[in-house]
Amino acid sequence: MLHHHRYAFTLEPSLGLAKRSGADREAPRFLPSVLLVMTLATGAALMPQPAFAVDGCTVLLCLAAPSWRAIPQCVPPIRQLFKDLARGRVFPSCGMAGPGNGSSHAWAQAPTFCPPQYTREFEGPRGPIYRCDYDGAVEVKVEGQSWARTWWSMGGDSVTEYMPAAKAKLGNWDSKFEDDYAAWLANPPPPPCPFC
Repeated sequence: MLHHHRYAFTLEPSLGLAKRSGADREAPRFLPSVLLVMTLATGAALMPQPAFAVDGCTVLLCLAAPSWRAIPQCVPPIRQLFKDLARGRVFPSCGMAGPGNGSSHAWAQAPTFCPPQYTREFEGPRGPIYRCDYDGAVEVKVEGQSWARTWWSMGGDSVTEYMPAAKAKLGNWDSKFEDDYAAWLANPPPPPCPFC
């Protein structure tokens, strides 16, 4: 028996209808099914969802390119990927990548998993506190070798670190990561003052 407001519904299978007590009206038999579907739909909407509208194969191809920003078809899915990751959604996978090809995501952790040019050090009450300019990194592997690692921030910024295998095959690539590293080496931050 289903209760709805002040009326009670009882199923009459022989008639294919549901009778509502307290009234002469009859409700269609599918009413309980509609309520069940609505309940299931609500539950499904509350479950964690994979990255919204981002195909893992597109992500893999775009992040393996010399510059995903230079390819108009790559910009919307990669920006959506970063938004999805920032919201805690699942990293997409590509079932057609083939053996040795794939991508994965890891959260940045300064100073151990953050490039030195993007690691910031602050003095805390109990010693140094480290912070990375980027929140996570997406690593792409091609033919079993590390190809590229794209560092991304929740604010939408990103930079790609191309590995030797990629550099050998691509010839040219977005060099922002190397340029930032060279600038950091030329002007390193001062060492923390141990007696301050």
